[in-house]
Amino acid sequence: MALFRKRAVGKPGEWYYCLEHHTVEEGPECPAKERLGPYASREEAQRALESAQERTREWENDPRWHDTAARGEDGDG
Repeated sequence: MALFRKRAVGKPGEWYYCLEHHTVEEGPECPAKERLGPYASREEAQRALESAQERTREWENDPRWHDTAARGEDGDG
């Protein structure tokens, strides 16, 4: 029995950043596990890693993600 893989078809105007090749691509060319996006523009996709780092910093400092104080825990083991 033959196995067929459905290839994702890219849409014009959707941009992705490939984590494996470190390149910007229009429409998904690489597998989803290896890309970030979609982004609305090539420029946004070029900043994908910077944007991800910024969001990570925001989440790490968001008190809603650190609710140990609300439960009365001090964080010591």
